[in-house]
Amino acid sequence: MKVAGRILKGVGGLYTVLTDQGTVLPCKARGIFRKEGVKPLAGDFVTVDAAEQTIVEIQKRRNSLLRPPISNLDKLFIVAAGVSPPPSYAVIDRLLVSACFQHIEPVILFSKADLVDVSEYVGVYRRAGFHSFSFSSVTGEGIDSFLPLFENSVSVLTGNSGAGKSTLLNRLAPQLSLQTGEISKKLGRGKHTTRSVELFPLFGGFIADTPGFSALDLEIGRGITKNNLAECFPDFLPYVDRCRFTGCSHTVEKGCAVLAALAEGKIERTRHADYVAMYDELKAIPDWMNKNRD
Repeated sequence: MKVAGRILKGVGGLYTVLTDQGTVLPCKARGIFRKEGVKPLAGDFVTVDAAEQTIVEIQKRRNSLLRPPISNLDKLFIVAAGVSPPPSYAVIDRLLVSACFQHIEPVILFSKADLVDVSEYVGVYRRAGFHSFSFSSVTGEGIDSFLPLFENSVSVLTGNSGAGKSTLLNRLAPQLSLQTGEISKKLGRGKHTTRSVELFPLFGGFIADTPGFSALDLEIGRGITKNNLAECFPDFLPYVDRCRFTGCSHTVEKGCAVLAALAEGKIERTRHADYVAMYDELKAIPDWMNKNRD
């Protein structure tokens, strides 16, 4: 019998599928997926042969990310530690570009507010038009302010190792008892306590914990080009069509409305600096290497 379901987790070629009937099945994927270069992801809507416990079809994805490897998301919660390690605008802005390109609503959460004042970081992203909050998993400060954003959504927590993703999830859902790790004082970052992406039913939807990563792991390809990069910066959009010349890169040109807005303080300098860095990176990537793919 074939039934529909959703992949909650995949480890070593074995996938945990929650069926529409509410049962949980351990399944393997058909070999044809490997031949076609398609890897099942947590979040995929699938059809399974319940008798053979095999995934036989993967439905078209609404969106997907490579890091973390997950599909069909509503919200991306970017968790950045206020200290140990300190926040990185470059890491956050790259994740925001991926979210905006994939039409995933981003939310930025700055953790460890009990240890350091992160209001400057929160302000940068609020002025850029994003949901941005500070919180402490130790005291609970600030969590109620963003908790409603999880409701009835498929959400993922992501960010650098040691940022406090698993600690936050443990605060939100103690029954999950997710493993957390100590910060490596030598490296100034956390140990990778989450080994794989896993979706947990919560708040009327799903929430995922993901493995940590370093800035070197991030990608800005998959269809994002120097020509459409500005579209992934919502705070640039009121100005991009007002430039004097068509094809403006919004980096150095005279008559650029984005640069004028930057000079007037309407665009954050950290945001524009990260845009220029990504633009220069994408400029060096041939178009054939930068096609959108699942």
